[in-house]
Amino acid sequence: MVSRQTEELSLNEAITHLLEECRMVLPGVQALFGFQLIAVFSAGFGEQLSASEQKLHLAALALVAIAVALLMAPAAYHRQTAPRQASAQFLQIGSRLVLWSMVPLMAGMGIDFYLISRVILGSTAISIAAAAALMIVFAMLWFGLPRLVSRQ
Repeated sequence: MVSRQTEELSLNEAITHLLEECRMVLPGVQALFGFQLIAVFSAGFGEQLSASEQKLHLAALALVAIAVALLMAPAAYHRQTAPRQASAQFLQIGSRLVLWSMVPLMAGMGIDFYLISRVILGSTAISIAAAAALMIVFAMLWFGLPRLVSRQ
């Protein structure tokens, strides 16, 4: 049986956790962005992807770049507005920015997964289904699970 014991964090501790979460997630998202950039310069990019698929990759690249910007925004906002203060307003804004970053990240990863699976499997239909399934898994874990647990 899972204990439902909780402990209230101070505002300062909650903000520290928020900024640490951004610092932990950001390197992985930046690494993904780097791999997306490198892919464009590989020989297979132009040979195995049609012009429309190359544009899809560009869209995925833009979505991941937006996710990076959203993940970096809380620290930039805090540094410029109130670096010596812990406010509930900042915690709310920062939390929303982190949550919003997951949407373009999920979409960018789904698009790139589609492209990779299309090249490997050679089937558009299977690749669309696989990418959609992956995005559903992300959505369920990132958005569905927290809401389900909070209702219980």
